[in-house]
Amino acid sequence: MAAFADVLLRGLNLSGQAIAIGGVFFALIVLWPGSPRVWRLLAIGAAGVVVTQGLLLATLTAAVGSASDWHVRELLATSYVRASLLRILAGLGLIVGALRLGPPSRARVRWGVLIGCVVLLVVAGAWTSHAAARSGHRATLMALDALHQLAAAVWIGGLLHLLVAAFTSERVWSTQILQRFSAMALGAVAMLILAGAGLTLGYVDGVHGMLGTAYGVMVLTKIVLLGGLLALGAANFFAIRRFAAARPVSVQRLRRFVEVELGLGMTVLFAAASLTSLPPAIDVVADRATLGEVATRFTPRMPAFTSPTIDQLPVDDRNAPRTDADRAWSEYNHHVSGLFVLMMGSLAVLHVSRVARWARHWPLVLLGLAAFMLVRNDPGAWPLGPQGFWASMAEPTVLQHRAFVLLVVLFGLFEWMVRTNRLRASGWPLVFPVLCAIGGGLLLTHSHASLNLKSEFLLEVTHAPMGVLGVVIGWARWLELRLAAPDDRMPGRVWATGMTVFGVLLILYRES
Repeated sequence: MAAFADVLLRGLNLSGQAIAIGGVFFALIVLWPGSPRVWRLLAIGAAGVVVTQGLLLATLTAAVGSASDWHVRELLATSYVRASLLRILAGLGLIVGALRLGPPSRARVRWGVLIGCVVLLVVAGAWTSHAAARSGHRATLMALDALHQLAAAVWIGGLLHLLVAAFTSERVWSTQILQRFSAMALGAVAMLILAGAGLTLGYVDGVHGMLGTAYGVMVLTKIVLLGGLLALGAANFFAIRRFAAARPVSVQRLRRFVEVELGLGMTVLFAAASLTSLPPAIDVVADRATLGEVATRFTPRMPAFTSPTIDQLPVDDRNAPRTDADRAWSEYNHHVSGLFVLMMGSLAVLHVSRVARWARHWPLVLLGLAAFMLVRNDPGAWPLGPQGFWASMAEPTVLQHRAFVLLVVLFGLFEWMVRTNRLRASGWPLVFPVLCAIGGGLLLTHSHASLNLKSEFLLEVTHAPMGVLGVVIGWARWLELRLAAPDDRMPGRVWATGMTVFGVLLILYRES
């Protein structure tokens, strides 16, 4: 749980960094000399860096031991703590530069402070990365890491400022402003790809390292998401060129694509954060899975809808090693859940295809899925296991599972009310795509293979495509809602088909 919290904090930290650095470059290159919205948003991002970096330090201190065991001098002697404190200082400097150095007479001081803090932020960030712990090529890897972070922040953070500060202002329709942003983003993307390729060569040991380790699979996932980002970016790039040439272009369509590009970019930042909790693939040799073992997990096999009995499971010992019966129990749960998701996806396809209007009631299938999960999630607890309902609620895992079941029920009823126009507010339909995108992102970042043990990696490797698919479903649905007809038809078919494929993947899920 602590490792998962660490990944989430790092993801939020990188997001705040992108908003802050993206704001500096957006004001410097695109919307000179900035605007009040840019400065406020920049300060919010910098505050996020300060807070999350402080929480990361607190997490590290707690992992060292109790308060009586803390050794301040020893902690301050580490490069990670020193770099973290520098990042906090840089964040505070960005806040001061954005909010307190506004008068024209202080313009030079403001830009000196802002640019200096940006450099300090990315350099200190490199000192908290894997590069700082390398014995070979450390300087090169740290330089590449700093450039990688800077490029990602300029591009992804710039997208947010374009939406918040520019699209709500008449100045956005200046051809020069659009072309400046396009040029800035293009340069950032080129730097991002080049630095990322260098880091991949340094940390991933060829094809076997890419496909046989948790680190490699996460890098591959980032590449897939980056491909989607580049496709959206290319669409926006050519739309801006058409706009500059005074040719017809849908302004709404351009903005909606930027929204999705930003959403995918934030997901990539959280995927990048998860890499820091995994050992580089090049360092994993003994616990590396073979290509054949990985291929076996992705080889389709007819699901067996049979489940072991409770008597066959080690329900009395939660720390017992996983058995064949445990794996069979888990596979059965995934397969039956897949049937529910396949049913929802099929009904959604019928609805978006305008074949059956009654199929809009597909969210009610979530109630059946929730009931199944309540019974099957925890075999040692009520209603199947020996542990009573209230006694089992004291177990953190059981409590989390049941809270999730409750959320599924509430979400199913909520989305059904949206689909049947019982909830008419314009913002309610956006809850579904946002939750799908967040859920897909969490599935990507939540890995049990933090120790890179082969068995755990092989257990989780099939979750990567599901996470990517969840992100695609969420943002395709977002586009369907945000685009005007007839542009909304294709995204509608994409997310509904994606949900159907997700169900098929669950049905084909295997742990052996």
